[in-house]
Order: sequence, then structure tokens, then C-alpha cells
Amino acid sequence: MSDAAPARPAPAAYEEPVPSQERLDAVRAAEHPGCFLCSPANPDGLKLRFRVRADGSVVALFSCREVYQSYPETLHGGITSALLDAAMTNALFSIGIVAVTAELEVRFVAPVVLGRGAAVVGAIEKTSSHPLYYVRSELQQDRKVVARAKARFLVRGSV
Repeated sequence: MSDAAPARPAPAAYEEPVPSQERLDAVRAAEHPGCFLCSPANPDGLKLRFRVRADGSVVALFSCREVYQSYPETLHGGITSALLDAAMTNALFSIGIVAVTAELEVRFVAPVVLGRGAAVVGAIEKTSSHPLYYVRSELQQDRKVVARAKARFLVRGSV
């Protein structure tokens, strides 16, 4: 008989969740049915349609209309921040995570010009620290980054 402690099973390997369009659509519909930014059902909303890309990020197109103006010919910074936050939220939806913004840092790189389209992209940086998730996003116009954000999200109901 040996005095050695019984062998412990090896911890399960962490598997990165795989983003999917079906999961994003289902979670958004269930958890954000009236969202101003991404719900197709909100009559006053922006109705952003986020798509999962091959690299796992999400993207939506946005029309920078005059009604969203702050300074002349410039998109309001609050709208910019909301777009960036929505992209990160939808990136989390794509892996089945429902979380709220705990901390948001926005960097305005250049003015967002009204009357032109823009693309907002969100991506997950770190998922291994559940219930805390690290996410980033950027707003692009004319193929240039005009704003970027990074954030920490907490799973809803975890605090």
C-alpha cells in the first residue's frame, strides 16, 4: 500500500466559445427586445444589424444622419459611444453571454463626419475570467478608425 495521495484528475481544458450568428440573433431577441440601438422592433431605434464575421468579430453599418449632429457636420460623441458599446454587447451575444458594461473607455481619434456611412466592429479580447469579459470595438469611416473603445463587461446578475 502506498502513502501517496490519490492522483487528481487534470483540470478540464478551457475552450474558447465560438461566435455564431444564430446565437447572436437569439440572445439579442430574448435579452434586448426593445433596445434603441439593435432591436428591429423599436420604432424609434437605430435598428443596427450586427453580423458575425469569419474572424469572430461582429460588424454593423450605420448611416451618420444629420439628426445625430453635435457640432456642425459631426456625429455626437454620445452616439459614437453608444455605437461602440452596442458592438461589444453584440460580440458577447454571439457567444451566448448576457452582460452589462462595467467600465467603458472611449478614444475619439477623428471627427465622425455626417452624411457618410460608418461601420462599427466589436470583438472579444478575453473570455477566461468569467463573469468578467474584456471587449473592444472601433468605429470606422472611409476605412479609417475614427473612434475606439475598450470595456469590461460583467455577466448580468453576477453582482
